[in-house]
Amino acid sequence: MKVLIIEDDPTLSKNISEVLMAENLNTECVFDGLLADRMLKKNNFDCIVMDINLPGKNGFDLCKDFRQYNMNTPIIMLTAFDELEDKIQGFDCGADDYLTKPFYMRELTLRVHSLIKRNKQTNLTDSTNSILIVDDITLNYTKKTVFRQGKVISLTPREYQILFKLMENNGEIVPKADLVKEIWGSSFSANTNTIEVYINFLRKKLDKPFLKNTIKTKVGYGYYLDVK
Repeated sequence: MKVLIIEDDPTLSKNISEVLMAENLNTECVFDGLLADRMLKKNNFDCIVMDINLPGKNGFDLCKDFRQYNMNTPIIMLTAFDELEDKIQGFDCGADDYLTKPFYMRELTLRVHSLIKRNKQTNLTDSTNSILIVDDITLNYTKKTVFRQGKVISLTPREYQILFKLMENNGEIVPKADLVKEIWGSSFSANTNTIEVYINFLRKKLDKPFLKNTIKTKVGYGYYLDVK
């Protein structure tokens, strides 16, 4: 397993690299956003740990551009700020997880392992199935594409995984804790509002343009698709 660390603080970059290597993960470090952009286009990684404030090209732009050609590799963003707007922007650019500096290295390693494991499981599921259809929504596992009324819906990997889980249950309620555990793993708190952020993203992409209200919330329980 190989992890790319994109962090302009050499001390922090070295510490992250040493901790991940102690977890039997290979690492490569880069300190500049433009150089990282070139590396991402030439090499494959199992996970990316990316700072937001980078010289050359910031993390938001780097992540957004990377998602234009790679929707699978999980990305953890690092930031010195704990602003909800920064997190929303990061998720909207295609990040899978978020850690605010300072953070515990153990938490970072848990999240890296969790995202790599979830990504492998998703790819395995995708390779053994083909298509899910719920109402006028079509999800193609193999191609990782989503259509509604024949129009392509561009989703980030986590948005895709959440929609897949909801479509797989075909109208049945999926508890919030189950969604969090399924997608982010047991190291991620079920009390986080991250899942609500993603549900809102999905509604804006999947429901709003089509004047639909398919993605429903059952307060205190979870989420489901209204397939009536």
